[in-house]
Amino acid sequence: MHTATPLLLTPAQVAAELGVGRSTVYELFASGELRSVKIGSARRVRSADLRAYVEGLS
Repeated sequence: MHTATPLLLTPAQVAAELGVGRSTVYELFASGELRSVKIGSARRVRSADLRAYVEGLS
């Protein structure tokens, strides 16, 4: 099954979606404003968590 929206996004993909730099994405992780999951040493963001973050901005 292939979906148009990936389940997990890299910090670079999140940065591109939000129009910010990767360092800003990592700051959002550190502050707890944006949830992430750790897979090995890599951070990923669930699409649903990114959507919830954006909806909470308004």
